[in-house]
Amino acid sequence: MFNFIQAVEEQFDEAATSLALEPALAHKIKVCNSSYTVKFGVRLRGTLHTFEGYRAVHSDHIEPVKGGIRYAPDVDREEVEALATLMSLKCALVDIPFGGSKGGLKIDNAQWSVAEREQITRRFAAELIRRNLLSPLQNVPAPDVGTGPLEMAWMADQYRRTHAADINAPGCVTGKPLTHGGIEGRTEATGLGVHFAVQAFLHSEEARELGFPASVAGMTIAVQGFGNVGSHLARFASRDGARIVAVSDRDGCIANPDGLDIAALTSHMKATGGLSGFNGGSFNADRDAVLATPCDILVPAAHEGVITADNVEHVEARLVVEAANGPVTPEAERRLEERGIPIIPDIFANSGGVVVSYFEWAKNLSRMSFGRLERRREQILFNTLLGEMESQSSCKLTPSFRERVNEGPTERQLVESGLEDTIATTFERITSLRRQSLINSACERLAICWPSSRLQSITKQWVCDRIRVSPESISRNLLTESAEVCGCLSELAVVFR
Repeated sequence: MFNFIQAVEEQFDEAATSLALEPALAHKIKVCNSSYTVKFGVRLRGTLHTFEGYRAVHSDHIEPVKGGIRYAPDVDREEVEALATLMSLKCALVDIPFGGSKGGLKIDNAQWSVAEREQITRRFAAELIRRNLLSPLQNVPAPDVGTGPLEMAWMADQYRRTHAADINAPGCVTGKPLTHGGIEGRTEATGLGVHFAVQAFLHSEEARELGFPASVAGMTIAVQGFGNVGSHLARFASRDGARIVAVSDRDGCIANPDGLDIAALTSHMKATGGLSGFNGGSFNADRDAVLATPCDILVPAAHEGVITADNVEHVEARLVVEAANGPVTPEAERRLEERGIPIIPDIFANSGGVVVSYFEWAKNLSRMSFGRLERRREQILFNTLLGEMESQSSCKLTPSFRERVNEGPTERQLVESGLEDTIATTFERITSLRRQSLINSACERLAICWPSSRLQSITKQWVCDRIRVSPESISRNLLTESAEVCGCLSELAVVFR
């Protein structure tokens, strides 16, 4: 059985080893600072029902801590702690001033009406508020699996009732409806962030070396999980020319090698609650069949531990993108790497949600919508510029072009721009660090296999200058040295190219 917390800790240990962290320090960073379990009662349908909820704080080195709350019948404390750990790493990776946290409530949403879920959610929120585990300056929840803007609105209202004088109350949760202090673009942010992450990879030198095109146009994509993340990713990818050839959800998998109509499929899902009965593709009751779909990009976007050592050999994709948290087990990850299939990891790929949550939180605390100060000024500036262009040339601008330029950026446009920039700059930083890591590794190996007397007679800068030539040139100039030395220098030359 898949152990999520064990998988996260195994991956953390591997990373800590490569960084040469002191073991005691690495252990302190790895474990959760605190984990809270609450069992509370709610009287419904004439009897008292007991619910179990969790809120874990992995790291409060920066406050507030941030992380979603999921509603699921099988959620447990260890899962929440694993997700909180990933949240700390994710916030650090994308340079957002939050620590990592996560929450969960054992509940099957299908068994309760909307009114009953509101009572349950408000009661859970009250327990969290009492212990400062729901607070705009200490712990800020957000939607996750099984929750959405409605649950966030209930929680925010419960906090406001409890802390009526708190001017920052709207920032106690993110992912709220627009009418309750939300932000344009938050609902689709995680899916759009995955799309931007794929674009960043396709624009990289590594992607070119592996033979990937520069954009998703014409590529085939299979999406495992057609919830909030998977459906929005599919929409953005198909908009940019990709073919979504397979999609899975709770009731099975739908496939069409010519590409699914994502808008029609989304409407069908909203109307029926499942994929079955959609006439735009062939239906398979085995929802895991999507993992074996031949495609360019496979996107597991549902839950953890779906690609394992047992099924990884059936994966026929050229690229795996972890839109869910921990969907590829460590052993499966190693197998994919051995087969030369790159993976875009979850803490980068699905970071769009927390990035836009940060924008929403900042908006709530400033109590000012994005673009309010500068939009009118930009309209005046652009209108003046366009008028000068027309007066200095015979070119007459069309009214539609002038209107598009004059309208100024909307909140949604600013949010999407900020998200794309965050994803792009994060990928550049990852690429730079990975390149430096490869250089350091090869230099260490070089120091081990090259005689120390020979090493002492040169400088590291000489090596760096020398490896800027081609690997073939290095080999010719070092025929008297061992093959292992030549191999190390050749590796360095490839990195520097």
